[in-house]
Amino acid sequence: MDVARTIRVTGKGSVKLAPDATRLTMTLRGTEKEYADALERSAKETEALKDALAPLGFGRDELRTLSFSVDMRYESYRDENGDYQQRFAGYEYIHSLKLEFDRDNALLGRTLHTLAHGSVEAEFRIGYFLRDAEGAKNALLAEAVKDAKTKAAVLAEAAGVKLGAVQVIDYSWGGTSLEVMPVPRMMNVAAKAEASFDMDINPEDIEVSDQVTVVWEIF
Repeated sequence: MDVARTIRVTGKGSVKLAPDATRLTMTLRGTEKEYADALERSAKETEALKDALAPLGFGRDELRTLSFSVDMRYESYRDENGDYQQRFAGYEYIHSLKLEFDRDNALLGRTLHTLAHGSVEAEFRIGYFLRDAEGAKNALLAEAVKDAKTKAAVLAEAAGVKLGAVQVIDYSWGGTSLEVMPVPRMMNVAAKAEASFDMDINPEDIEVSDQVTVVWEIF
C-alpha cells in the first residue's frame, strides 16, 4: 500500500445506555484452624445461601462462583519483650459469588432482606449492567466509524482529493466496564429490618466511549 496515497483518520464514538440487569456480588470469608474445616465451612455457607435464595425463585445454579481461595493467615502479637511477632492464625477462605437478575428493585429488596436475616454473614455489592454487551460494543463501533468517515470526508475535500476504498480498520475494545455500582460495599448484618428493604435505586446510565482508526485510499 502506497502510504503517500492514503489518509488515516481516528474516529471517536460514545453510547449512553440504561442498565437492564442487576448483579449482586457476595463474598463469604472465615478462618479455621484446619484446612479441611475451612473447605467444609465454606461449602456449608454456600449451600445455606442457595437454600435461603430458593424461595425467591432463584435456582441453585444461578448463584455462581467468581473466585475462591484458601490461604494461611497470620496475626501479629507482642512477645514478652514487647516486640511484634507473627503467628499462624488458621486457614482463611474467601469465596466470591454473583447473582444476576433483571433490574427489579422489589426483587432486590426481598433478596437483601433475605440475606440480612439469614444465617450466613456476607459482604455484598450492588451493581447494574447491560445484558446485551455485544450490542453496546457494536453500537459504539458504528458510531466511531461514522465519526471517522465524516472527518475523512472533510479532510479530503479540503485537500482536493477523493476517498477511495477502505484499506485498514484498526479497532480494539478497550475493556471498558459496562457496569455501574452505586453500592460498592455493604455488610448484610448492617441493618436488620422486619419487612423487605425498600430499594429505591435508580442507577445512572452506562456511558462508554472508544475510538477506531480507518485508512482510506485517496486519489
